[in-house]
Amino acid sequence: MSNKEGSGGFRKRKHDNFPHNQRREGKDVNSSSPVMLAFKSFQQELDARHDKYERLVKLSRDITVESKRTIFLLHRITSAPDMEEILTESEIKLDGVRQKILQVAQELSGEDMHQFHRAITTGLQEYVEAVSFQHFIKTRSLISMDEINKQLVFTTEDNGTENKTPSSDAHDKEFGTWRLKITPVDYLLGVADLTGELMRMCINSVGNGDIDTPFEVSQFLRQVYDGFSFIGNTGPYEVSKKLYTLKQSLAKVENACYALKVRGSEIPKHMLADVFSVKTEMIDQEEGIS
Repeated sequence: MSNKEGSGGFRKRKHDNFPHNQRREGKDVNSSSPVMLAFKSFQQELDARHDKYERLVKLSRDITVESKRTIFLLHRITSAPDMEEILTESEIKLDGVRQKILQVAQELSGEDMHQFHRAITTGLQEYVEAVSFQHFIKTRSLISMDEINKQLVFTTEDNGTENKTPSSDAHDKEFGTWRLKITPVDYLLGVADLTGELMRMCINSVGNGDIDTPFEVSQFLRQVYDGFSFIGNTGPYEVSKKLYTLKQSLAKVENACYALKVRGSEIPKHMLADVFSVKTEMIDQEEGIS
């Protein structure tokens, strides 16, 4: 077997030719040099930013969970005898969600929101969905982004945050006033998700013998779909992805309304849900074939 280097065994590295005591060791680096001090400050800044990002992710998760619970509560309205009681309970839950959003606004004090937007966008979208769902149940209309942002202005007492650097987005010039603005992307994606909840609300209403709500929901979904159609491919990528789901929800509701309009007078109320489910299965099969 040849003893040449490279033909067998391990190949020597270049630094193996230097004596061991002449190799660069960590203890030889001057920790008080300007370069090392600068990199230590960079490390502290990056660690602080990472910790803040993780705290915002946890807050966003809490906002998402509580918003979903509010939506589940609002779905009970179709079968509940007292609608006002559920609306009051949902407002209490949304107030709790807004307290979490207040913590987000405090975390973003002195920071550029767009650097941390990815950490909180999921929670804000879910909050928009919950608020807009409650607003639709009350008024049968769509809440605007300005109305949502007006609810996200908070006034707090002195809680040790006076040393924080004020920001135009998070902290007002007047001490104790905090605000967080929903971005247009969060608003659009939240409204797109709202359409799925309205389709479920339509199903529940038909199951309970309510034949008026499906037609109200159908008209509203058509208006929302027309609005998203104007945006088209010029909007964010996520919007175009959800536009297909929105179209499916609209088709299911419109076909259910068609069945109710044509055969509603001859179908007993306790069988309306069966008609709706049959129409939904037919639509799903057609979409699967095409």
